[in-house]
Amino acid sequence: MEQFHPKRDKLPMLRTISNADARRLFISKQGLCRDPGRMLGKDGLVEAITHLGYVQVDSIQVVERAHHHILFSRSQTYRKRHLAALIEKDRLLFENWTHDASIIPSAFFPYWRHRFEKQKERLRERWKGHFEQENFERDIDAVREHVALNGPAMARDFEGDKPNTGWWDWHPAKAALEYLWQTGELCIARREGFQKVYDLSERVIPPASFERRVDRAEFVDWACRAALQRLGIASRGEIAAFWDLLSAAEVESWIDANRSELVPVKAEAVGGGRPAPGYMLAEHEPMLDDIPEPPGRVRILSPFDPLLRNRNRTERLFGFFYRIEIFVPEAKRRYGYYVFPVMRGDRIVGRIDMKASRSDDVLAVRAFWKEPGVRASNALRTDIEAELERLRRFSGVGKTSFEADWFCCAHPD
Repeated sequence: MEQFHPKRDKLPMLRTISNADARRLFISKQGLCRDPGRMLGKDGLVEAITHLGYVQVDSIQVVERAHHHILFSRSQTYRKRHLAALIEKDRLLFENWTHDASIIPSAFFPYWRHRFEKQKERLRERWKGHFEQENFERDIDAVREHVALNGPAMARDFEGDKPNTGWWDWHPAKAALEYLWQTGELCIARREGFQKVYDLSERVIPPASFERRVDRAEFVDWACRAALQRLGIASRGEIAAFWDLLSAAEVESWIDANRSELVPVKAEAVGGGRPAPGYMLAEHEPMLDDIPEPPGRVRILSPFDPLLRNRNRTERLFGFFYRIEIFVPEAKRRYGYYVFPVMRGDRIVGRIDMKASRSDDVLAVRAFWKEPGVRASNALRTDIEAELERLRRFSGVGKTSFEADWFCCAHPD
């Protein structure tokens, strides 16, 4: 997080936020202070995703796919069929990109048009080395016309030889579909398995959202405010990175123009580390006097949970160092291929290695490593086992198995 420059920023004395308050504020903003047993339903699901801003989509399914796991962590009454209906029938959600592929409220589509324009330049430059530019334009036109005339389409609906580039092993029509999706002309109408089915955006996005336009100034103002609303406290860089829509210069200009609505603060780091400066919206300052306590039960989080996206913030607020080791060679992994953070109350108390094996109908639990300072109590073990039982039912397997001495394993050197 960047440092303030008093001469440039002309800031009053910064209000210091304790680590406990900064941590609980962020947890609240991430929807994890709400009762996880509350009934959600479709309306509640739209509200929950809007509260978060987006939910990342990932194809890996060790226990459940990331988007399902993220939503289940916030309400154990979450149902996958509700999410599918909201995307494929009600059209209140759509899939596109933030920092990665995500599910986003359709009401945000007008703001994403600014991303689409940026992507047109970036992707043409990035992909021209893999596909001949003249042919690529031809393929884009052909795919666009095919979808317009014939309706929703998948990559397998197009014939053609794959290029001998080794680049994702995509054939030109697949690249054209992805280009048209990432630049807003196509949307994902539904998925078959995990395969995308594309259609024209005007046939997917509700008319009120599709037809609305916002200028750049309104877009920047929305993106900055919406990021702060979801982060609670954030630096310039964190505001810019939240949606991955803004430049640092745009955020800088927005802060300069809106200082009367911002409160400069510094949030203490866990363990007495150096406080990190940032901003919060003045309208949210009263929340510091009445921050809700998160439920005391254990929740096992997805590695792609938005609470953990910014690893530096995770370390600063929770004292938890975490990396996904999917791309680390097996011999060099410290914990495992896909290890899940374990949260209890307002603390991250450890990480767990587990996998739902559907062929064996079992949730296989290999190991739990507690964080330093966490007591390996029977109560903690009972709480973890209760959450594992909830996840087992959610993932649809019949039983749970435990490795011998799975609880509170010794940390690897």
